[in-house]
Amino acid sequence: MKTILMTGAAGRIGTFLRPELAGKYRLRLSDIKPVRDLQPGETFMRADITKLSDMLKVSKGVDAVVHFGGQSGEHDWDHILSANIVGFHNTLEAARRNGVKRFLVATSNHAVGFYRCDQIIDHRAYPKPDSRYGVSKVFNEALASLYADRYGMQMFCMRIGNVNHAPIDRRRLAIWISARDMAQLVTIGLEQPNLRFEIVYGISDNARAWFDNANAHRLGYRPQDRSEQYADEILKRDGPPGTSPADIYQGGGHCMSEGGTRSRLAAARDATPKARRSASKSKPTARKTVVHVKSAVKKQAGTKSAGVSSTAKRR
Repeated sequence: MKTILMTGAAGRIGTFLRPELAGKYRLRLSDIKPVRDLQPGETFMRADITKLSDMLKVSKGVDAVVHFGGQSGEHDWDHILSANIVGFHNTLEAARRNGVKRFLVATSNHAVGFYRCDQIIDHRAYPKPDSRYGVSKVFNEALASLYADRYGMQMFCMRIGNVNHAPIDRRRLAIWISARDMAQLVTIGLEQPNLRFEIVYGISDNARAWFDNANAHRLGYRPQDRSEQYADEILKRDGPPGTSPADIYQGGGHCMSEGGTRSRLAAARDATPKARRSASKSKPTARKTVVHVKSAVKKQAGTKSAGVSSTAKRR
C-alpha cells in the first residue's frame, strides 16, 4: 500500500477526503494545526510549509504528495507570497530532493477567474487570474511544469472548484465537486501511469459548468454527482444574475476582492445608477453564448499566512 503525504490535512478539503481515501492508502497527514481524530492507516506529522527543513522531514519516504497546504482564498500579498509561493516551492523542492516523483497540485479555478461566465474554457486556456490568490495558483502550475520538464517529476494539477456537501449558491452550481468525485480525481492523479504534466478541473458532472473537462475524462475521470439536482432551490433563492463583476466573471467575488480592500471593479459596482446603466450597455451580462477558449493557448510563447492549512475559506 502506498504512503501518501497530504499537506494542509487539517483543512476543509483534507477533512472531506480522508474518509474517502481510507483503506486505499497509508496517509501521512501534515499541517501546522494538529489533526486529533486519527483513523486507522493515518499518522500525523506537524510541519510548516514555509520551512524547507520541515518539508524535507515530512516528505521523506513517501510515494506521492497531495499538496493542499497554504492559503485558500484571497489575502494580502505578504501572506500569499509566504504560504502559496514560498510554501509551495518548499514542498515541491523537498519532494524532489527526497526522490518523490508523483506530486498532486491543488490549483484553483481562480487561476482562470477573469474569463466571463458565457465562456467555456478547457485546460489549455491562457491564465487569467482574478486575484493575488489566483496569481499564486498560476505560479504553482508554472513551477509544476518546470519540475516536470527539468526533473522528470509527475505533476497532476487540479483546478479545484468548490468542495462541499452540496453547492451553496448560483456560482457553485458551475464549479461544485463532491467529496467522492474529488477523491476519484485524486486517485487518478496518484495511479494514472505514464503521467508527466496534466491540468484538470476539479468539478462534478455539472450541467452549468464553465469548464470543458475533457482532459480529466481522457484520464479516466467519471464523476458520480451532479449539481443540477440543487438548481431549482438555489435559483429560486438567489434569483437571476446581476451586472456586478461577481456575476459577469467566473471568479465571482475574487474579481472584486483585494485582500480585505476594495478594488476598482468593486467601486464600479457601487457607482451611480447612470454609470451602472452605461457600464451595462458596454458590458452586457453573460447568459449563455458559449465560446470555447481553446484558441487562447496560441497567446502563449510556449506550450497558504505561512503554513496556514488549506481550504480554510471557500474556493
